[in-house]
Amino acid sequence: MKRIGLLSDTHGYIDNRILYHLSDCDEIWHAGDIGTIEVIDSLNEIARVRAVYGNIDGSAARSTYPLDCSWEVESARCFMTHIAGRPGKYPFRVKAKINEEKPDIFICGHSHILLIKRDVKTGLIHLNPGAAGKHGFHKMRTMLKFEISNGKIGNMQIIELGKRGF
Repeated sequence: MKRIGLLSDTHGYIDNRILYHLSDCDEIWHAGDIGTIEVIDSLNEIARVRAVYGNIDGSAARSTYPLDCSWEVESARCFMTHIAGRPGKYPFRVKAKINEEKPDIFICGHSHILLIKRDVKTGLIHLNPGAAGKHGFHKMRTMLKFEISNGKIGNMQIIELGKRGF
């Protein structure tokens, strides 16, 4: 069993609330728009970080992290990218990668809208943790925590980190 912390769209912002909620995680996944490498440095002090770069990320993140990332954890196939749409409305590039990779868990960010949904067409679980940072139009900063065991997600937690402006 692995405990996973999932966040996105930090836009260079990290605070003690984020770090507190991630403190018991085995892995941390960042779905892009990291903002600064210092964000990843802070997360790496807690657990192994898997990340993709997002549309606001500069050369440091783009030279360190990929656009897409695929891996397996606890018998679950995972695929992560930053800009991906939503179930039934994936851009062509993402739809092709989903068909190729056949993930059990699909992770994205970008929209700043928290979404946990089964894609009935592909069977995958679509996860977007919303935005953990303070930049953007979202009102509440959010992230997710969950466990993966034997290919299944369990103990899903939606974490509200506080209002964006505070």
